[in-house]
Amino acid sequence: MNKITIGMIGCGNIGGAIVKAVNERFAANIRETVIYDLDAAKMSSIKKNFPTVREAPGIDELIALSDLVFEAVSPAVAASVLGKCVSGGKDVMIMSIGGVIGNEKLIDEARSKGVKVILPSGAIAGLDAVKAMKISGIDSVTLTTRKPPKSLKGAKYLEEKGIDPDSIKKETVIFDGAALEAIKAFPQNINVSAILSLAGIGPEKTRVRIISSPEYTTNSHEVTVKSKAGTLTALTDNVPSPSNPKTSYLAILSAISAIEDYFSSVRLGN
Repeated sequence: MNKITIGMIGCGNIGGAIVKAVNERFAANIRETVIYDLDAAKMSSIKKNFPTVREAPGIDELIALSDLVFEAVSPAVAASVLGKCVSGGKDVMIMSIGGVIGNEKLIDEARSKGVKVILPSGAIAGLDAVKAMKISGIDSVTLTTRKPPKSLKGAKYLEEKGIDPDSIKKETVIFDGAALEAIKAFPQNINVSAILSLAGIGPEKTRVRIISSPEYTTNSHEVTVKSKAGTLTALTDNVPSPSNPKTSYLAILSAISAIEDYFSSVRLGN
């Protein structure tokens, strides 16, 4: 593969980690790295460590300069970025996968145009089996997520329900419903339900349970799938990112692994 230009939209915790990996692990594949964030201080922070990184004046300009675009901002931004990349014929990796829900037609459009859309597994395991089971027919998919209260702070759903995360003193079921509603209620906390829904039976049929307790010290995700090919149970017990407790460290590593697959001619698993 010829060297490419990579564009990073969002220079926060995830974006910064990916820029670091791109410039340290994949330097042989990269011609240039272009970044954009509304917060100029975040861009400046990255440039201190990687002076050759170029700042773009806006999202449209970044996409025009890039061969592969990364989105690491929010579901609201993700849908727009995905649409612009598909229209412009630019490969794209979406980290805020909740933004894809309701915009699946863009995935179909990308397929028809030969545009690569990369949606990393994030902080869950077992998506390879889920995709295989889908061929046989899936009866049910349940995601049970367990999080410490501090990782839920600022969640729109809790504010609407008048729930103070600091008031949670014992194991408490915070949410129990369809993935479609979970994605709306916790746009920054439950991206894994979006990728699980896309790989399986959709956001309306995928059940999500979110449980919180002050005794939890990690973010865990348990996936249970019942299908005609058998039953899958997959559990990940994730260490939070040191710089952002809302993000699992594995989610960042999953994105880096997806970049490796993008550049490699050999793929392990499906």
